[in-house]
Amino acid sequence: MNSPAYFDQLLHAAAAQPEPQRLLFVFAAAELPQDATAQQRERFEAAQGGALAPLACVDKAPEELGCFDALVAESRHASPAWDVVFVAGLGGRNGQPPSVQQVDSALQAMVDGVKGGNVRSYLALNPVGEALYFS
Repeated sequence: MNSPAYFDQLLHAAAAQPEPQRLLFVFAAAELPQDATAQQRERFEAAQGGALAPLACVDKAPEELGCFDALVAESRHASPAWDVVFVAGLGGRNGQPPSVQQVDSALQAMVDGVKGGNVRSYLALNPVGEALYFS
């Protein structure tokens, strides 16, 4: 599967839902904790470790997004450089999109999940659109 295909599939799936959707994005960067061991530092320098720190979050309607490259370009202007973007969907009800409060609450839950390393329920993509898997 080519790189942005995961994102394209997500956009198509969101657009096909019977209720209006919002897509939620949390952009994060890898960082090395201050109390890291020598082994952790070595792994981090080899791009194999570290902790993820949320940098920015945003929600968008699927129709506001054209392609993954456009999302990346927009994010580069609006936030610091990031290493991974976590994506989730949030559905509305009765023909109405999720409320601002629902979106804010869901984004906060995502940010908290990233901080705590609980990211398995999100689509994780690197800056070129390749899916990332966390164990």
